[in-house]
Amino acid sequence: MPFELDPTLPPQLAPLAWLVGRWAGAGVVGYPTIESANFGQQLTIEHDGRPFLAMSSRTWLLDDAGNQVRPLAREEGFWRVLDNGEIELLLTHPTGILEMYVGRRDPERPAVQLATDGVLRSPAAKEYSSGARMYGLVESQLMWVMDMAAVGKPLTSHVSAQLKRVG
Repeated sequence: MPFELDPTLPPQLAPLAWLVGRWAGAGVVGYPTIESANFGQQLTIEHDGRPFLAMSSRTWLLDDAGNQVRPLAREEGFWRVLDNGEIELLLTHPTGILEMYVGRRDPERPAVQLATDGVLRSPAAKEYSSGARMYGLVESQLMWVMDMAAVGKPLTSHVSAQLKRVG
């Protein structure tokens, strides 16, 4: 699907223009404390004219044939580009976790690397202390990865996905 820049995008969001759109695809989730599995994902990143991007992500477990089995993670959040060029990603999860990521865009290519600057957990949430994410546009596909430190484990690979832009 051809990509066109949104002419109504606020200028300060230009470093993230390549993220805007609806995306769908699949990935792999795993961690030392869970068995690896394939998942499907739908991701929407949009704006309403104000200086932030809204993000909504839904994932579901896939069986060996690629059929949806059950819902997995859900995230709602916001991307912001600060005056100093830093990029923030604020995420909330229905499992009682709030994350604030801070990072920078790669000056050579459409990619962003982020690390948690803060994590808040409800008393009932699983132990989770930090994360790192990378989002990048590779041959018109959105690739993203996440490492996390949780349940007594150090920062370790957790999720990766490859998404295509959808209409």
